[in-house]
Order: sequence, then structure tokens, then C-alpha cells
Amino acid sequence: MFDHEVLALIKQADRAITDEDFDTLMAFYAEDAVLVVQPGQIAKGKAQIRNAFQAIAKHFQHALTVTQGEAQVIEGAGTALVIMDTLLFVGTATEPVKRRATYVFQRDDNDGWLCTVDNSYGTDLLDAA
Repeated sequence: MFDHEVLALIKQADRAITDEDFDTLMAFYAEDAVLVVQPGQIAKGKAQIRNAFQAIAKHFQHALTVTQGEAQVIEGAGTALVIMDTLLFVGTATEPVKRRATYVFQRDDNDGWLCTVDNSYGTDLLDAA
């Protein structure tokens, strides 16, 4: 993994998810961003994304810890594609659920980088079709 400012943002967003700090979390997303909640279910816009994260926290009984593993960032034309191992720990589990996530960030003149596509399922979505 190499240093890229988007990776620092993802780490901060993971902390906000773990802490259920949804106000802070929403600052990482573009107004018209999309979140893959699960295969076949997408949340569009900050309001739906916030509701989805609140439902995810409840589903995991407020015991979800999100961290990241290996990552690649491919940047071009004001856009960054992030391919990353997302590690989900539920409760006191010592072994994570591992996903190969894909994220798309867009450079914004005012806010730096904002997430426009959050897909923690990555290419596994193809298997769900």
C-alpha cells in the first residue's frame, strides 16, 4: 500500500462508521453519492446513505468495527479508483469478514476528495447477478 490522501480519508470514515458518528461520516460523501448496501440494494444521496449506515449499525447490534487492509489507488482526470481489502469485525470476533471493495472518489475544489461510489462488495456483485 502506498500513501494517498484518499486512503487517509477512508481510514477516518471507517472510524466514523465504527463510532456510529454519522454526521462526520456524511462529510466524506458527495451529495449525489451512491452506496451499495448489499447486492441489489443501493442507497442514493446523503440522506439514504445515512439511513443505510444507521440500519447497518442496528443490524450488527452496534458492534461493527471496520478497518482496511491492502489497497491500490488509481488516479486520473480528477477521479480516484480505490481497490481495497475491507475488514469487518463483528462484536468480539477475532477473524474479520474480508471484502474486496471498490470506491470512487472525485476531487472537489472546495472539499478535497469526496466519495461518489461506495461498493464494499467490489466485483463480487457480478456473482450476485
